[in-house]
Amino acid sequence: MSHLDQSTSENLLLATVLPEDFARLQPDLNRVDVSRDDVLVQANAPVDYVYFPEGGVVSIVSDTPGKGRTEVGIFGKEGVSATHLLLGASDTPHESFIQVSEATALCIATEKYLAAIQQSDTLRTMLLRFVQALMIQTAQSAATNAHQRVEARLARWLLMCHDRMDGDEIPLTHDFMGMMIAAERSGVTVTLHILEGAGMIRATRGRVRILDRAKLTDLAGEGYGVPEAQYSKLVAPFGKGSGG
Repeated sequence: MSHLDQSTSENLLLATVLPEDFARLQPDLNRVDVSRDDVLVQANAPVDYVYFPEGGVVSIVSDTPGKGRTEVGIFGKEGVSATHLLLGASDTPHESFIQVSEATALCIATEKYLAAIQQSDTLRTMLLRFVQALMIQTAQSAATNAHQRVEARLARWLLMCHDRMDGDEIPLTHDFMGMMIAAERSGVTVTLHILEGAGMIRATRGRVRILDRAKLTDLAGEGYGVPEAQYSKLVAPFGKGSGG
């Protein structure tokens, strides 16, 4: 195992915990490569390892029989997988997998992770702050999908993915964008053309390039910004608009 210290990880949660709390985790953390479609949390199954991503986008997905898959949340370098463990549950009906970009993550065996949390109230509190921000994101997604037009929904998700990427280009398939915003593939294609025509993005096969973030933010309206502000308040500045 290569030596890790708090300054060598791009994961914002690990960078923000107290040094003594990082020291509890450090001996058992290992840096691993993660790629698109890698499953970090299987639905309705025990969790062997917990992951702190250092890049990319992780999708949390609900699979409804007969209706397909719907994304209910995302996280990346600001978060940690398997948040249900922090709430006392051993499994979850939702799957989490890498959806966008290859990256690295710091992983730790579940029993070591839970042991460290049991030893430190401050570590548990910091991790639960992320859970709070993620819960707000999930609630915001439900409200947005119920009340906003598809253009605003797509603008919101593109901004959220952009926050978690180092550059302005996001590898996104039409199928994934449809799952993100609960829309048919044909609706995604039309919406991409609308955003592209307005100069907000450039869409090519399997990729979206952000051209005008300010216009996307205006289009997303109140759908974007609430979870990001909550995370910035509870944990650390996050999102390209905050400088995080």
